[in-house]
Amino acid sequence: MTAGARPDHRKLPRRRGAALNSAIFDAVLAEIAESGYAALTMDRVAERARASKASLYRRWSGRAALVLDAAYASMHGPDAVPDTGSLRLDTLTVMRQAARLLEGTVGQAVRGVLGEALQNPDVAAEVRVFTHGNASRVMHEILANAVKRGECDPALVSDLKIEAGPALLRHRFIFGSGPIEDEFLVGIVDEVVLPLFGVDPKDNSAGT
Repeated sequence: MTAGARPDHRKLPRRRGAALNSAIFDAVLAEIAESGYAALTMDRVAERARASKASLYRRWSGRAALVLDAAYASMHGPDAVPDTGSLRLDTLTVMRQAARLLEGTVGQAVRGVLGEALQNPDVAAEVRVFTHGNASRVMHEILANAVKRGECDPALVSDLKIEAGPALLRHRFIFGSGPIEDEFLVGIVDEVVLPLFGVDPKDNSAGT
């Protein structure tokens, strides 16, 4: 093997399931960080992940679906929601986590997919299929915990209200410029999310 050449993936120990997916997702984000979404190809991902291109196409129909899964794999899901004892701090925590991810390679990946979806109906269809709705499911869990603690009246909880905070963050991410400032996130929580669920931020201000 010549210096700098990549080893033949066929001669490496076989990886399956989560191990293989993790290597592929790491390769996707590394390629985007290095060359951008527009230059991303399944061939380059397969080479970097030391996997076969066939193994990628068995799992994903194309790069948009693959990139979305790679992005979601980096995000916190409903099984990892914070439970600080405060609806305000729980919501702020997930908003801050999401904002930091969206400011990095994950956000670059998501912007690339969304930009392509606007121009290609097939990619738009992939986005609809592979969108997980993580943000809403996380907020459902946070609100369920708040209801259990007696912080929030369950009668005030609805899907439309739950979507409000994540929707404002997405709007800022897509249409804004520059970093997502913490002041903006605090405003979403204190001026929109908490009032929607009948919670006074002054009575729910443990932690910042």
